[in-house]
Amino acid sequence: MPDIFDEVDEDLRAERARKALQRYGGLVLLAAVLVVGAAAGWQVWKAHVGKENARVAQLFLSALDGAAGPPGDGRKAAALELTEVARDGNAGYRALAGLRAAALKADAGDAAEAEALWAQVAADAAADRLLRDAAVLQSVLHQIDSGDPAALAARLKPLAAPDNPWHALAEEAQALLDLRQGHTDAARDTLKRLAQDVTAPDGVRGRANGLLARLGG
Repeated sequence: MPDIFDEVDEDLRAERARKALQRYGGLVLLAAVLVVGAAAGWQVWKAHVGKENARVAQLFLSALDGAAGPPGDGRKAAALELTEVARDGNAGYRALAGLRAAALKADAGDAAEAEALWAQVAADAAADRLLRDAAVLQSVLHQIDSGDPAALAARLKPLAAPDNPWHALAEEAQALLDLRQGHTDAARDTLKRLAQDVTAPDGVRGRANGLLARLGG
């Protein structure tokens, strides 16, 4: 008797499964097709992104080569390539391209366009903080002899924090700004601190010592 009940139970389960398949089979098939299609689409998208990243990387390297050459058609072509990288690249490439393009504009005497590019990088929330701060620092350095001292000092202050990777260069810029305003004692104190800072780049320490010698410090 138990065997008969088991067979009846299995028949009932099979009948319910058949009816469920008849009722929902189309939906199950559609779901399977969607899953397979999504997986295939994801693979295609990954391949496209990888190919595009490789193209942007090659374009950026080409732009760097052109920008390193003498003024002329090479640099003009580099500027166009950097513009394309900034348009099509990810946040990192976008910021790097903006920084290099700004330097080219500054070298060419186009200060307004350079400042616009530095401001664009500095305001890019998707870019790495290190690159954003580099844009601020470059902008300040190019205005160190002509910009409003109070405004420049305010922009340098967060960069001069001890935990900021650019703090040594920011302090050096602040010392130059103090010298421009005749604040010799403040500049001397900053330069002494830089000269003794073992974490500062050798170039910064060397320039600090040179300025101290000129200031009698």
